[in-house]
Amino acid sequence: MVRPEQGGDVGREKYWAEDPDPLVRVGEGFRLSDQDTASTPGFTGGKKDGEKALADGAAILADLQERLFAAGTLGERRSVLLVLQAMDTAGKGGIVTHVVGQMNLGGVRYAGFKKPTQEELAHDFLWRIWKHVPGSGEVGVFDRSHYEDVLIGRVRNLAPDEEIDRRYGAINDFELELAESGTTIVKVMLHLSKGEQKARLASRLDRPDKQWKYNPGDVGERLLWDSYQDAYQIVFGRTSTSYAPWYVVPADRKWYARLAVQHLLIHALEDLELEWPEPDYDVEVEKARLAAS
Repeated sequence: MVRPEQGGDVGREKYWAEDPDPLVRVGEGFRLSDQDTASTPGFTGGKKDGEKALADGAAILADLQERLFAAGTLGERRSVLLVLQAMDTAGKGGIVTHVVGQMNLGGVRYAGFKKPTQEELAHDFLWRIWKHVPGSGEVGVFDRSHYEDVLIGRVRNLAPDEEIDRRYGAINDFELELAESGTTIVKVMLHLSKGEQKARLASRLDRPDKQWKYNPGDVGERLLWDSYQDAYQIVFGRTSTSYAPWYVVPADRKWYARLAVQHLLIHALEDLELEWPEPDYDVEVEKARLAAS
């Protein structure tokens, strides 16, 4: 695949002035408060261009995922895990619908993590997470994740400070084990501005077809906005690693967030360098048998 830095003019790439992956990746000295939530890192077009690029990329993503799934059926151990974290209304559902939905759902393992049940609370916080990691050849999607236990847990004081501190190390160990077993981890925080969230919540209240999505508790969480931003900053500092880096994607423009996440997934799958599995039978013999049947 021709990458944008190589001067490519192929489908989705023709709109990118620069590869966005390093632009949205959390690096040394990263400050969440410095990030422009309305920006479009690496992308030179507008909304219509972004929507066309997303459509162009759909076929590329689907092809790469099918290669992974096909390899998995023949014993390939590798997989990909997309972790989505964000404040409410940032667009996680849109990513699932418009990006994950571009793939064959038979090869996708989706898990939406909600408030832990009593049974889950009786175990270590990673107990329920392990049950949903992707298997060989699968693309896993965590809609919220194990990071809730160091975000809400910290902001809402749901666990002692020493326990929250322990969890960062446990998360790194968990992700390292996944990476060493063949899972490529793509962790994305959809970064929304407080003002844009307010507008999206107001829109839900104004539309009868969206009121079911409104949660009165979201206003209470808004009152803790700064605390959540601080908690995310700690998460990035403690858990963005070489084997499981964080990407902070500006999310005020939904079309850009979807396109950027699609780009991250495509690159993760491309980096696996998967070829179509060779058949374990003689193709010409089978063609002759089929013709004669």
